[in-house]
Amino acid sequence: MDAQRFVNIFEEVLARKLPILPGLSPVLTCLPADTTRVKAATATLRADYYPLPESLTILLQLLLSDKSSPLRQLAATQARSLVPKHWKDLPGEQKAQFRQSLLEGTLTEEEQIVRHASSRVITAIAKIDLENEEWLDVFDILLQAASNPNPRQREVGTYLLFTCLESMGEALMHRFQEVLTILAKTIRDPENAEVRINSMLALSRLAIVLDTEQDEESLKILQDAIPNMVAVLKQAVDEEDEERTTQSFEVFQTLLGCDSSVLNQHFGDLVQFMINLAAQRDVDEDARTQALSFLMQCIRYRKLKMQGLRVGEQLTLKCLEISTELRDASDDEEDVTTPRSALGLLDEMASSLPANQVVVPLLHALGPYVNSPDPERRQGGIMALGMCVEGAPDFIATQIKEIFPLILRLLDDSEVKVRRAALDGVMRVAEELPEDLGKEHAKLIPALVKHLDISMKNLAGPDDKQNMDIIKASTNCIDCVVGGLGSEDIKQYLPELMTRMSQLFSHPDLKIKSAAIGATGALAACAKEAFMPYFEQTMNALSEYVQMKDSPDELDLRSTTCDAMGNFALAIGGKSFQRYVQPLMQATDEGLHLDHPKLKETSYLFWAMMAKVYKDEFRPFLEGVLKALFESIETEESDALEVDLGDDAADLAGKEITIGGKKIKIADASDEDLVAADDIEDLDGEGLESDDDWDDLDVVTAIAQEKEIAVEVLGDILSNTTRDYLPYMEKTIEIVGGLLEHSYEGVQKAAVGTLVRAYSAVWDLQPDEIKKYKPGLPVKDQPSPQIKKLGDIVMTGILALWQEEEDRTTVTEINGALAGALKHTGPSLISDPTILKTTTQILLAIITKDHSCQKDFGDEDDLGALEETSEYDWLVIDTALDVVIGLALALGETFGQLWKIFEKPIMKFASSSEAVERSTSVGVMAECIRAMGSEVTPSTGILLNLLLHRMSDEDSETKSNAAYAIGQLQGESDHDQVILKAFPTILGKLEPLLHMDEARAKDNAAGCVSRMIIKHQSHVPIPQVLPALVEILPLKNDFDENEPVYEMIVGLYQEGNNTMISLTPKILPILAEVMAPQPEGQLEDETRAQLVELVKFLAQKQPNEVRKYEGLAALM
Repeated sequence: MDAQRFVNIFEEVLARKLPILPGLSPVLTCLPADTTRVKAATATLRADYYPLPESLTILLQLLLSDKSSPLRQLAATQARSLVPKHWKDLPGEQKAQFRQSLLEGTLTEEEQIVRHASSRVITAIAKIDLENEEWLDVFDILLQAASNPNPRQREVGTYLLFTCLESMGEALMHRFQEVLTILAKTIRDPENAEVRINSMLALSRLAIVLDTEQDEESLKILQDAIPNMVAVLKQAVDEEDEERTTQSFEVFQTLLGCDSSVLNQHFGDLVQFMINLAAQRDVDEDARTQALSFLMQCIRYRKLKMQGLRVGEQLTLKCLEISTELRDASDDEEDVTTPRSALGLLDEMASSLPANQVVVPLLHALGPYVNSPDPERRQGGIMALGMCVEGAPDFIATQIKEIFPLILRLLDDSEVKVRRAALDGVMRVAEELPEDLGKEHAKLIPALVKHLDISMKNLAGPDDKQNMDIIKASTNCIDCVVGGLGSEDIKQYLPELMTRMSQLFSHPDLKIKSAAIGATGALAACAKEAFMPYFEQTMNALSEYVQMKDSPDELDLRSTTCDAMGNFALAIGGKSFQRYVQPLMQATDEGLHLDHPKLKETSYLFWAMMAKVYKDEFRPFLEGVLKALFESIETEESDALEVDLGDDAADLAGKEITIGGKKIKIADASDEDLVAADDIEDLDGEGLESDDDWDDLDVVTAIAQEKEIAVEVLGDILSNTTRDYLPYMEKTIEIVGGLLEHSYEGVQKAAVGTLVRAYSAVWDLQPDEIKKYKPGLPVKDQPSPQIKKLGDIVMTGILALWQEEEDRTTVTEINGALAGALKHTGPSLISDPTILKTTTQILLAIITKDHSCQKDFGDEDDLGALEETSEYDWLVIDTALDVVIGLALALGETFGQLWKIFEKPIMKFASSSEAVERSTSVGVMAECIRAMGSEVTPSTGILLNLLLHRMSDEDSETKSNAAYAIGQLQGESDHDQVILKAFPTILGKLEPLLHMDEARAKDNAAGCVSRMIIKHQSHVPIPQVLPALVEILPLKNDFDENEPVYEMIVGLYQEGNNTMISLTPKILPILAEVMAPQPEGQLEDETRAQLVELVKFLAQKQPNEVRKYEGLAALM
């Protein structure tokens, strides 16, 4: 090996990256920076020198030389990566010499950047030596150095302890107490701040591998060190030492990921420290932002702990105050600032903590903000409110009557920034509560049009950022708001809105064009056939944008246009859209090859819309579409990561990646890694040290997000083209089933949905006698072996995911999919005893808050006893209860055995302090009673007492559900004696419900009374009850209750009941209305047939009265 040439090339690489360096030859210092030459030289080093053991020797010699510090630092980084390859091949004597020299050189090195790089070389060597039972006294040397009276030696010793614990922590486990005892002292080092920060770093690495159950003494030492670690952070913040502040925060982030016992003792104090730090305006913004980031991680991974501390209200009010520091709501949302971080934390808290810890105190405190003379406070107030909507939509919906006037007033604020923030608030409310906000369209749409008109009129040109932003925001608001309007409501606004949108189609700013086109798609989706007069003109105006491809902004516009055109097709129907299909299918196919992820996803979604519109007529496109979707799903995601992510990598510095669905900006490279960046970081071609490193790196790539959409679209297409899709079904199940183990929860959820939709779609192709299943086990009408096999494959895959999944949204998705499938396809899915048992166990775990997704990260403490839940946490339970209903409907009377398992947990929710939990619990009981029929008899007494109590509940929904449940119970139970004894009480509690307009109370009360009359007519005072019941007919909300109501009425007529006959003049107009074609769905076919016979019977008795009603006369 030509050692001198190796050194020359190595120096040239460095010189061309950093030309002005001391210690290089005059010739090299004159070399210009040249990336191409650097890459060529790097390739030479990799190919010709690094495969040889001598390269490691030369690099170590360079590290120990008196060359420039950047050269020695670079030599160290490259030597470190070569140690695993070549160290074992060096002669023993040479290895001993290098060990000694490296230790001595590192301890006396003046440059910190070289000390740290050299320390990592020593660690890499020690790791290999210890595996080969060499250098056995290395830890003794490091511990001595960490305890040395010389501050420099302590600094190097503690840093070496950190790097060793980071690289091979388990090798030090037998000496943890000894290490901890030293670090507990060095964390309080009085002379050297670097010793203190190194000690912190080492402690965090030790915490990762510490067995807290087996080594309680070490745990105690570590716990006692936490306050000193906080002191190190506080000092770094006070001294405005940015690097040490960041390192300290990283330590606490690391500790959050360790066993919860590490932080539990001081967790409350630590949270309080971070809250106070974030609230101090005189503290450096970066430190405040990192404190808020830590608190966000606490909410995310220690949610139950935070809830138990009850710091939600305090933190909410602090975030509300911090939000007033935001200068302008239109500033880039990607900018990481303290107020933006505070708003993000509010969003996280609203979705993770109960409403009374976040949304309730926010609303109580909001008045002084939105009514303040200071526009920053008004702006902060409305933005804070907007951030809470997504996390607690159900609670916000109950407050919309109070919130909407506030929003409307701020939309008309004197300050532009406040109006802009109010627009943002409207968008957030409209996205989560479209129907609730849509009810206010008469005031809201004109206000948005006013905003749009003023900004369009005042627009001074392309540099008028303020008015441009208002135009975009107003248009985006219209896009969101119209989604909550009915097709009749939107008609009055179409002319003025389409006039303005059409004007913006030709606006020079592509983002404004895009906003207008997106809003037009939403208008079409809402207006349906009423959009037809605008269709051709709009298509002509937008056609050119489908071909754009010269810039990323043009491709964004093309994507939005294709999406809008898909909505046009759904609105006006396939016949009118037919001539545009072929060219748009070609354009979307081309979009797959333009290297634009959003456009690619839009192409997939457009195909799904076409399949929905054309169904069997989509057949000609099916093969090509599925080929593209399968290719997307089968793409290897490792191909998408073109950067190395090793310790020395810096290619991502300053860029954004997506982690866990969030965009994360990667910090710039530290000084320590500066010269190892770009093409020369990791010259041996290896980045991460092992495949395990990839497993630990939770990165959501663009490929993964594309797969999520592709899998969802497969579900849409197979549901709408099932017969033509059958040849592709086997491959679909195979590739989609494999995605249940994908690391990205978005792909997992899409896979669950598509697998269940595939099963349901194939199920619907069976003969009616099998498709309309009979409840119960064993299955009475077996499906085909192919469908049974498909069901087993789907359930086996989903159960494996469902059992262990920690992401609550994924569990919620599984719950919803299975509930729907069980209701639709019956018991076949769960006919296998093992599958049924596992399903029952998982549901029980969720309902009792004992599932993996309901626990804090790494925490085995029982915190499930916390009664209050956030809306998203309750959604997990709510959807699991829906699966219980699905089981009951599928199993019928067989469900009686399972009810014994679910009864107590479900009934427990009926005594919750939360109204939604009480009402849901009672509703589930009602559906289970209906499904299991007479098998409910053993539980009659306990259920009756509970339901009678809930009929007096303060919550309207709970009272209404209780009425429905009692009607089911008295109808299904054979324990007549207990039921009849309670009849007077039941009737007394039902009477006020017949006059209550909320929560379908009238409908459920009517159904309950009718069921009581059907089964126990002689125990109901018909002359008193029947007239009151007839007064509230026809039912307006819950048409399911029409079945018992009209069954009872027909039965009384058949018996010749005098009270019923006397009410005929009132019954006839009711029959005319309920049998009318509108509104649809009032009557099932069987009930309608009974009423037809009743009308004919009444026509014989009172023909003139019947003829008064045109709809009834036609039946005579």
